[in-house]
Amino acid sequence: MKLIVTPAPQGVHHSGTLKAFGEHHACALGRGGITAGKREGDGFTPLGSFPLRAILYRADRLELPATRLPATPIAKTDGWCDDPTDPVHYNRPVTLPHASSAEAMWRDDALYDLVVILGHNDAPPIPGLGSAIFLHCAADDETGELRPTEGCVALPRATLKAIVPRLTPKTLIEIRASA
Repeated sequence: MKLIVTPAPQGVHHSGTLKAFGEHHACALGRGGITAGKREGDGFTPLGSFPLRAILYRADRLELPATRLPATPIAKTDGWCDDPTDPVHYNRPVTLPHASSAEAMWRDDALYDLVVILGHNDAPPIPGLGSAIFLHCAADDETGELRPTEGCVALPRATLKAIVPRLTPKTLIEIRASA
């Protein structure tokens, strides 16, 4: 089974559609849209087909939906190394504080309450080609429009919770440049 992500046909670069299990859902993309040349910190969502590795979730904020993917609660000290000069930890989970730059997984906002780790640049990680690419909860603005991500794919929380039980270790997410 594949999840298919495509950009909006026109207009806002960071808007897209995720097709999953015969349904279409609005999603947010990186602020720059989609690119085949993903680089660390560029704000683009990477083009390609990626396996779903595992789920991380905030056990204090939600009950994990049934899932066939490996799942781990997020701890206050969990981070994800985004420093391409760290050859050992780049694009890997780390414990905070960490000597290199790392994104905190335990957040005050709800973006990482439920996270699906995508197998982007992880086998093995190549420094500078992008880290921490996830399928996660979306933020929206006062109009209800989904806000752009730093390079991830984001869905409204209820949508992500509904999709997670249907994901398997064989599910792929395919991010396309056009519909």
